Amino acid sequence: MPAPAPPSPLPLAIWWRPLALLLLFLLLLLPPTPTLTTAAAPDSATSASGAASLPRSVTLNGGAPLSHLLLDPRSGQVYVGGVNALYHLSPDLRLLSQGQTGPRLDSPDCLPPIDPKDCTQARQTDNTNQILLLQDGEDEPLADEGGEAAELRTRWRSLIVCGTVLQGICEKRSLADVARVLYNTSNPVDTQYVAANDPRVSTVGVLVQPQQQHGQAPLMLVGRGYTSKGPGGIPPITTRRLLPSAHHSAPAFSHEELGKLVVGTYSEYNNHYVAALQHERHVYFLLSRRDVAHSKEYHTYVSRLCIDDPSFYSYVELPLACTGGYNLAQAAALGSHRDRPALFVAMAAGQASTPTPTARSALCVYDMERLNKALKRTQELCYTQEGRGATNQEEAYIEYDVSSKCLRLAQSSVTEYPCGGEHTPSPIASAVPLATDPALTRTTLLTAVATATEAGHTIALLGDKAGHLHKVFLQANGTGSLYDSVTVDERSAINADLLLDSAGQSIYVLTEKKVTRLPVAQCSRHTDCESCLSVRDPYCGWCVLEGRCSRKMECQRHTQSNHWLWSYHQGQQCVSVQSLVPSSQSREKQTQVSFTVAQLPTLSGDESLTCSFGGLPSQPAVVTDNRITCQSPKPELLPPSPPGSDHMALRVSLMFGDVAISHTNLTFYDCRAVGRLNATSPCMACVGSRWPCHWCALDEVCTHQRSCPHQPIIYNSGEDSSPRGVDSCPRVWALQGSPLVPVGFDKELYLLGKNLDMFEDEEDYVCVVEIEGRSLLLPATLIRGEKQTHTFKCSAQQYQYSAKQLEYSAPVYLLRGSRRIDSAPNIQLQLYNCSVGQSDCSQCRAVAPAYRCVWCGGESPGCVYSDACTASHEDSCPPPLITKIQPTTGPLEGGIHVSIWGSNLGQRFEDIQHGVTVAGVRCEPLPEGYLISTRIVCELQPSRQIKGPVMITVGDSPPGQSQQSFTYQDPHLLGIEPDKGPVSGGTLLTVKGSHLLTGQKSDLKAFIGQQPCVIKEEMNDTQLVCRTSRANHTTELTVRVLFGKAERTVGNAVFRYLKDPIITDAAPAESFYGGGRKITVRGENFDIIQQPMMSMWVEPVGNFLVRRRRYLSLKGPHVAFNSSRIKKQERCVDVMSDRMTCLTPKVPRDWKVVSVWFELDNLELDFESITGKKFTFHPDPTLSDLADAPYRFKPGGVIAVEGEGLMLAMTREEVVARLGNQKCEVKTLDSTHLYCEPPEEQPLGTDESELPRLQVEMGELVYDLGPVQYDTDDPSPVPLAAQVGLAASAAVVVLVVLVIILMYRRKSKQALRDYKKVLVQLETLEINVGDQCRKEFTDLMTEMMDLSSDVGGPGIPLLDYRTYAERIFFPGQKGAPLSQNLDLPDSRRQTVEQGLGQLNNLLNNRLFLIRFIHTLEAQQSFSQRDRGYVASLLTMALHDKLEYFTDIMKTLLGDLVHQYVDKNPKLMLRRTETVVEKMLTNWMSICLYSFLKEVAGEPLYMLYRAIKYQVDKGPVDAVTGKAKRTLNDSHLLREDIDYTSMTLTVMVKTGVEVQACPVKVLDIDTITQVKDKILDQLYKGMPYSQRPSADSLDLEWRAGQAGHLTLSDDDVTGIIQGRWKKINSLQHYKVPDLATVALIPRSQSSVVMGINQVYQTGEKTPMLEGEEEEGQRLWHLVKSSEDPEIPKHRKSSMRERERAKAIPEIYLTRLLSMKGTLQKFVDDVFVAILSTKRPPPIAVRYFFDFLDDMAEKHGIDDPETVHIWKTNSLPLRFWVNILKNPQFVFDVQVTDSVDAVLSVIAQTFIDSCTTSEHKVGRDSPVNKLLYAREIPRYKQLVERYYSDIHSSGSGCYQEMNSTLTELSGSFASEMNSVVALHELYKYINKYYDQIIMSLEEDAAGQKMQLAYRLQQVAALVENKVTDL
Repeated sequence: MPAPAPPSPLPLAIWWRPLALLLLFLLLLLPPTPTLTTAAAPDSATSASGAASLPRSVTLNGGAPLSHLLLDPRSGQVYVGGVNALYHLSPDLRLLSQGQTGPRLDSPDCLPPIDPKDCTQARQTDNTNQILLLQDGEDEPLADEGGEAAELRTRWRSLIVCGTVLQGICEKRSLADVARVLYNTSNPVDTQYVAANDPRVSTVGVLVQPQQQHGQAPLMLVGRGYTSKGPGGIPPITTRRLLPSAHHSAPAFSHEELGKLVVGTYSEYNNHYVAALQHERHVYFLLSRRDVAHSKEYHTYVSRLCIDDPSFYSYVELPLACTGGYNLAQAAALGSHRDRPALFVAMAAGQASTPTPTARSALCVYDMERLNKALKRTQELCYTQEGRGATNQEEAYIEYDVSSKCLRLAQSSVTEYPCGGEHTPSPIASAVPLATDPALTRTTLLTAVATATEAGHTIALLGDKAGHLHKVFLQANGTGSLYDSVTVDERSAINADLLLDSAGQSIYVLTEKKVTRLPVAQCSRHTDCESCLSVRDPYCGWCVLEGRCSRKMECQRHTQSNHWLWSYHQGQQCVSVQSLVPSSQSREKQTQVSFTVAQLPTLSGDESLTCSFGGLPSQPAVVTDNRITCQSPKPELLPPSPPGSDHMALRVSLMFGDVAISHTNLTFYDCRAVGRLNATSPCMACVGSRWPCHWCALDEVCTHQRSCPHQPIIYNSGEDSSPRGVDSCPRVWALQGSPLVPVGFDKELYLLGKNLDMFEDEEDYVCVVEIEGRSLLLPATLIRGEKQTHTFKCSAQQYQYSAKQLEYSAPVYLLRGSRRIDSAPNIQLQLYNCSVGQSDCSQCRAVAPAYRCVWCGGESPGCVYSDACTASHEDSCPPPLITKIQPTTGPLEGGIHVSIWGSNLGQRFEDIQHGVTVAGVRCEPLPEGYLISTRIVCELQPSRQIKGPVMITVGDSPPGQSQQSFTYQDPHLLGIEPDKGPVSGGTLLTVKGSHLLTGQKSDLKAFIGQQPCVIKEEMNDTQLVCRTSRANHTTELTVRVLFGKAERTVGNAVFRYLKDPIITDAAPAESFYGGGRKITVRGENFDIIQQPMMSMWVEPVGNFLVRRRRYLSLKGPHVAFNSSRIKKQERCVDVMSDRMTCLTPKVPRDWKVVSVWFELDNLELDFESITGKKFTFHPDPTLSDLADAPYRFKPGGVIAVEGEGLMLAMTREEVVARLGNQKCEVKTLDSTHLYCEPPEEQPLGTDESELPRLQVEMGELVYDLGPVQYDTDDPSPVPLAAQVGLAASAAVVVLVVLVIILMYRRKSKQALRDYKKVLVQLETLEINVGDQCRKEFTDLMTEMMDLSSDVGGPGIPLLDYRTYAERIFFPGQKGAPLSQNLDLPDSRRQTVEQGLGQLNNLLNNRLFLIRFIHTLEAQQSFSQRDRGYVASLLTMALHDKLEYFTDIMKTLLGDLVHQYVDKNPKLMLRRTETVVEKMLTNWMSICLYSFLKEVAGEPLYMLYRAIKYQVDKGPVDAVTGKAKRTLNDSHLLREDIDYTSMTLTVMVKTGVEVQACPVKVLDIDTITQVKDKILDQLYKGMPYSQRPSADSLDLEWRAGQAGHLTLSDDDVTGIIQGRWKKINSLQHYKVPDLATVALIPRSQSSVVMGINQVYQTGEKTPMLEGEEEEGQRLWHLVKSSEDPEIPKHRKSSMRERERAKAIPEIYLTRLLSMKGTLQKFVDDVFVAILSTKRPPPIAVRYFFDFLDDMAEKHGIDDPETVHIWKTNSLPLRFWVNILKNPQFVFDVQVTDSVDAVLSVIAQTFIDSCTTSEHKVGRDSPVNKLLYAREIPRYKQLVERYYSDIHSSGSGCYQEMNSTLTELSGSFASEMNSVVALHELYKYINKYYDQIIMSLEEDAAGQKMQLAYRLQQVAALVENKVTDL
């Protein structure tokens, strides 16, 4: 058929304009496209391969974070899946189409379709892409108007997209336009839920084509992790159909009637799937999870399925191991290595038994043949050997908790059933891992891997978490070498989808927001062979004859030897020139050049090579084997040599056409230049040259030729001919005689010459002396000698030079005619002048004798040449003259250096070596400090305290004596100030003393311990200041000062290095440029800082040098590297220990702030690192002047001031307004207005002006806004009569007032006297209480220091987890389920346990569990105790699945919030009224157990011990439990009891020895109290449950010869008064101090209480009044106030006795004493619980985030409500319980008196957590008043704790899950889950019908058949008849 004719151009011309306009309009309507960032863009002329070699990238902000990348192999187009978006890109990353996938109305708790009425928690939810696959099929028609049936569209080639919303359903989208949906379902069934509904849970998929379905649509195999929300029962691996099934009416993406991996317990097998890969006829899933069956550690597994196995019979799983602890797979790819298929896995080392990877990672390669063999062996063992290996060890087993087991089938089973069958066991897992060694290890987490094969070699491309792509070449031995790294997207991890294009030219890289295309290799950027091979890129090699770096297949002759060179071929190197002959030649001749070439590539017959010399025309090359011969260029063509050089190098290249194969350098030398460049000795330079140059002596020419126009010739020293070398040159070789010549005297010179006979003609010789740039010509006479030696006599001449120096070197040479004779370079005259520099006799005589300098006397003595002295020569020098000594003082120990200046101080060191004394004491001169005649430095020797001159003796001359005196003195150090400073140093330490200016300042050195203290310049004789340096730790050190070698210390004073200050908060974080804003800084230890400063670097705006800062390596964060920067500082004020105020410095206008920090002496703390946000500067606010001048103000109003930017960095409280000399109170401040209220009366002006001016102060900014005048009404005139009447009335009033004042003064004087009396009493009381507190605290700290040595190890008797959980879960219950066993007959046990196992599975169904709890709570008979009991049973049953337990708890709490929102949300969690509230208590207890052990346990135990020690130290009434030392006024012993402290010597038998142990007791202690104190001392640190009880022992008093007496509380000796019987005490038995006692076992006749019979919580109650004997009542210290009815006739006497008693309230001071003593320990506990210095427990952060989310979700914006929720959930629910009951955590006994104290502390903690203001008054309870001052401080702790957790942000979900998983594994074995399930079933049985009805009413429950499954449980557990 002929092709249709092309359309005529006319219609196109008519229609293109309107079409273009329409397209433009549509483009304007489209949403903005993503940003396209192109690193390089080829033009239209660039080839496809060239374009592919250029990196490109596109940023897709709208879908971040991007999750999947897909490449269409047909078109090369790219598809990207992200959050709520799909993108369709061209191969060069241009956007072709995009589509939205979300957000959608959804909730993971609800099944689609979502109806807001049914699913109230539904919200607009982001849809994260989980699966992005390409379905092959029929091509989509070019135009589809929607007429095709939906079924037909599902068969098209399309994009499969699955997200997280709507339970992970999938849809199909058009490949041409991803916005177009080809298939989706609006009403999915539960079998269509594909992907995980949580973006943090992985999902992988792969498309396969089973053989039996050939020609039909492929199937999709999906692996997904476990999610706690949504429908349960979705298997980890399922098969999905891509087309609806006509046979089963199953929709697309359903797994109905298809294969799936059956799992017993889904939450147990929480697989994290990494990849799904197809290889041959198998699918491989790579995953990681905890090894449930064996080690409980996390491992990586690979599982395999046959593609043609629809029932998953072939499922086999194998653990993978990689040497080095790499156990968590991150990414995987199939590839080839050594021509064999291999699996490449990026592995990471896990973090301590968690699924969290560390940065340590590796590439591990597994050979697929080995992998399949290991899988096959696993099958064989499970099919035929029952899973046992050769050693009978279990090597294969059945995984996933299913009811199958390994069998012993026929040996041929694997061969006959390679994909399994109905009779074969499955799923099979291997217990033996497949191990390999890492090919490459990295310290950054690897996140992606792809592989490529280039010319039979394997390259791995690896992406990491830091956004880098690494290229690795895999050697044949399996090791990898990293040859290149590329930064793709800094700080954004590279996604696991790392894809190569079909041509293998480029790789597509996906990061969080970008898609990048990178070339796999860029060979072309290497322009020479060396750089091409040196990068060792396996893609690249050097194509020799093409002269380029290329891939192997791009080089035409790559198959021929030496044509394509590769860096990894052994021995291969670039084509190079091996030898060049000649290597150098004269530029004046043309020669043949030959060289050999290594690895020369072979050429065909008609091809030839040429030689290129630089840029000169090429010469033909003659090739003989590997030797090349060429003709050198003509001399006239050569370029000139560089200036100052005698040669030049020319590049010689071996050329193939225009391609240089190899090259070397040929040197062309110029002999003429050699002579020219050496004017002083041309002959010697010529013949001594490295070039073969010769010298023509008569022609004076240096030539390369071996002949001269005029003989003779001198040959080069390298020749064999004669004469040759430097020795043959005519030359002056020496100066005869001494070269020393004094100035001003005639002197003849004699020069020695050699080889001058060769000059036949006679010419005149001239000597030339060069002095200071002038040439002095002297006629010379030749004196011939023997053996060619000549002497030249230069005429006499006087020489002079002007330089002020003793000597001057003057060169000398010889001229023959006008030509210079070569001369040796060292021929020089040494001119000298004796008078220069020799200022005195000693210096003159010190000059060397050869100079003949003498000291000439006479009228003007001086140093002259001996012949110039006309006067007499001085044979001896004058005595030494001393002009200065330094220092003038020194220590008695000596050791310092004394410098002495003067003249005639000796001619040499030996002259004065033994002749120096200082104050009469010899001073040892130092050679290195001696200057001839002018200076002596000597070391001071020890002496007593004396004073005297310095004396110097030189030889026999009289000694010289100094005018100054030197003093030996003894410096003293008296004190230091301050005595403390930070460890970082920087403290200016003032050392006070006397004689501190001893020696020189350089001799002074100060030290603190061994740390130097740098002395400042400012010092005097009584004090010095030094700056402390950094110490290693806190310590106390002595201050030392060294005066030379003398050391002084500061008496007993020590300098204390304390902990560095810590800044926890600084606010506000903004200011204006004017500065002066107050920044409140909070932290610790500020009071040890001397100069706290707020500092900042500022620089001019537009300073471009700042841009270089990231490239500079700085030593510290605040180093100034830019000279234009200025440091601004302001000192902080109001410095206290925990807070200070810093004023912001003023910043110049048009400058910007670079960094802000706090400078605390040596410590620098960056503002941003403290607060997490940068300090911001805003422009200064502006205020407008008041309108009109003066401003008229009417009293009673406010003054309004307009402005701009008033609140950018200012608050109302900070603004100060003044009107004249008074304040104008600022009422309101907003961004544009300030309103202030002036005083009622007009203030005075501050200056001479009458009117006050309004001034506004904002920090350092002061605004003068103008004068203000008050408007006042003029007073009307008063009539005279009225004035007289008013005066009279006023007189009467004054008289009355005077009378009242007189009466008042009389009364007030009496009151004042009474007040002063009471004041004295109060002051006395206060002093007594203070003294008592200090004494008690000192005693307590001594005791606690002894205790501290035990704490930290076995000293803290922590309960084991099981006991701890039992006491928390079931408080006060004996026989709790944790301690029970399942009591069942053996006949029923197996059946019941099977039923309980099914019940456990039901509890793991969240729908069932939530229904179950709600149903129980709806029952009226379900009491509050039942709720707590069921919650604790559920905690036990689900303890091994804490992540699931947490999810259920959060769901129930969400329901609880919903209930309270409609009522009063502040009441939520106040009490434990629901199951979930008790679940929360248990959950907190589980999660905080480790925190208790590691952090809070020690201070809590110390508090308990401190309380017990203090209580026991005073009297405690054994009957009422009241104590003298307590915090609880209701338990205060309000009587003044006389008692004495005494010590008993307790005899203790240890083995065969008996030792005496002292124990402190009170004489009024009962016998039982004494026994308890003895036991406390003997068993200190031992758990209470492991020591004997006091009731099982008797106390025996051993009174020497008087015998042994057994003491007891009650015996026949007891004192009885009426109905009262007193309990016996030590005082009763008259036991003396230091008495000997022993504890002996109680006799059998006595009542014995076993050790473990004490109440389990450790409580011990006092003897109550019910303990009566025969109607008698017991008493100990005081009788009970509850007396029986008193007869009327005795009541009056009773009242009199009460009045006679002391006021009982006076004893309340004992509470204060106790409180002061315990304060430190209470603070320690509160700080340990509420401190944010260490990260708060992850559970607290996680739960507080949840409460914040709940508040936000329900629109609760009242911060007080959220505060109450947090308080009710953590402090009141957990910590108060622990504070009141330390026996829940420790194995201790809590007596009633200790419990009373703990109750007050717990109440204080409760008060500290409330938001209401803590108001107290005179009527407040004493316990409230006690901590009234501390509670505001504790409140701040709580608020800061909550605030810091809130500001730290969320994001701890994964960390929390890891923690819960770890806790599940750690403590699950402690829980008796079977008993818990059995106890739970009792409640199910009790409310069976109601539960069944509730489950049947729920639609989702019907789908899951929950009621049916519960009936099965009932049938098994108790044979209940059901409808089964």
